[in-house]
Amino acid sequence: MLSMTQDIEDMESLVRRRLRALRVAQGWSLEELAGRANLSQSSLSRIENGRRRLALDQLVTLARALDTTLDQLVETATDDVVTSPTIDGAHGRMRWPVKSDPGMSVIRQRVTEPPPDNPSRMRAHPGREWLVVLSGTAILMLGHRRFRLETNQAAEFPTMMPHAIGAEGGPCEILGIFDRDARRGHQSEAVGDDGVPGAPG
Repeated sequence: MLSMTQDIEDMESLVRRRLRALRVAQGWSLEELAGRANLSQSSLSRIENGRRRLALDQLVTLARALDTTLDQLVETATDDVVTSPTIDGAHGRMRWPVKSDPGMSVIRQRVTEPPPDNPSRMRAHPGREWLVVLSGTAILMLGHRRFRLETNQAAEFPTMMPHAIGAEGGPCEILGIFDRDARRGHQSEAVGDDGVPGAPG
């Protein structure tokens, strides 16, 4: 029984810290958040500092005001925090699943070839993709436009637009993040027309 009581107290303490952290991150005072949540400033202050019990209806209202959900407010860390990648040595790729959304995945890849000159070799499929250049210079072809991405620059684009990714001036290393639809599109296009696996994109 003592352990359960301690668990509840730990959870409440975590929720209080999250409420305050989210409020501060938004740049809101106690008064501003209280107004958005239809609470008095003194009630919100007591909730944050532990002098008032947490009520479910108030937590739901506060979560909505802070643009989050009750589930996210009370979520606790699991034991499987660290994830090891699946390594595809043949294609020079590492892939990590995103635990909070099994449909998403993260892929790290070394790209050595320039993007294709022929627009017909660009891919298009449902979804959305995020790309971060870890080292070198990458070229993102998006429709008829050409974007040059240096180290630490990122791009976000809808994958329904024909696109391709290549390297400029030597190899580059990229990190691609794919939503469920984009991941499915890449799985079905794992090998390009020339038989060479394409880079994320």
